[in-house]
Amino acid sequence: MNKAVALITAWGAFDDRHPESSLEDFCRHYLAREKSEVKAVPAGRFMPVTNDGILMRCIGRIFKLHTIYTVAALEGTGISNIDEYALLNTVAQLKEPRKTEAIYVALLELSTGTDKLNRLKKLGYLAEYDDKEDKRSKRLKVTAKGEKVLVVCRKRIGQLAEIMFHDLTEDDKQLAFQLLKSVDEKFTSIWQSHKGKEFEEIYKEIAVSR
Repeated sequence: MNKAVALITAWGAFDDRHPESSLEDFCRHYLAREKSEVKAVPAGRFMPVTNDGILMRCIGRIFKLHTIYTVAALEGTGISNIDEYALLNTVAQLKEPRKTEAIYVALLELSTGTDKLNRLKKLGYLAEYDDKEDKRSKRLKVTAKGEKVLVVCRKRIGQLAEIMFHDLTEDDKQLAFQLLKSVDEKFTSIWQSHKGKEFEEIYKEIAVSR
């Protein structure tokens, strides 16, 4: 195939999958693909053998390592773990949301989120008041004390992200985000609809029907 035709074909395929992407995004993707033609499968027993499994293992291990380092990053801030930080930050971002809204946007189960919100209120980082539009609901707002804690935590969490991806170029970071953000957006919008469903049903809905 003519090189120009091959390039345009690859660009067209990329644009179909990522219509909001720019030409720069495609170039990063194309160059990264050319560099990564040889598949790196981890050695050892019981390791994933599909690209899906290999990618998920890598993401899972990075998440686990991030969780481990988060303990050190948040030490002395007044926040115990990443879920508490996520909840406090979510309330600040959503501008006085309902309790359930904050919990689900932070990707937490209702019971777990409620426990963590109660701790944040007990610490004086959050205040709760009646929802004027719905008397059955409560709304949350970050207190002045909570805002001070957030300033410190945001700095530490930002520094942790810098540590984790220190060896990647800016182009690599943008490419990784470009390729993975659609996964984040897709499952953020549907995960609550899967609560209570059997895994096989979820699998058929996502993987078999495509």
